[in-house]
Amino acid sequence: MLQRSVPTIKELLSYRLHQVANLLSRGAEMRYRREFGVSLWEWRTVALLGGAGEAQSLNDLARAAGTDKGQMSRVVSGLTGRKIVFRRTDANDARGIRLSLTRAGRKLYQGLIGAAAERNRAFLGCLSARERDCLEQAMAKLAREARSFIQKERQAR
Repeated sequence: MLQRSVPTIKELLSYRLHQVANLLSRGAEMRYRREFGVSLWEWRTVALLGGAGEAQSLNDLARAAGTDKGQMSRVVSGLTGRKIVFRRTDANDARGIRLSLTRAGRKLYQGLIGAAAERNRAFLGCLSARERDCLEQAMAKLAREARSFIQKERQAR
């Protein structure tokens, strides 16, 4: 029997991690939509604003969410229209905006973050303490390596 020297896409670490992340996200979105009426991007936006402790710029929010400014602008517009996010002009830059949660947004954040913490406990709970430690160390190591690859790609341009 011939052995392949090149893996299929389904054997690649990045693909497998992406598949697990998608499964986690899909389940989260189903719950958050059912219980709180928000999409996954809305949940992430509310969670980032709620966890920041201070108003955020659209650029900072997009960067933290790992998305582009246009996508984040559309999400924020929807949340602003529903009175979950408050938008005001940046006092230091008249062209900029600062985003924060409204009172309703903070209440939503408390419910969402509680549900997220519950899910997090369940997922980590299926692992032994040793497996959790190993996972944390492996994720940190993979993140460092990924950043290194990104830096090398930037230099190769």
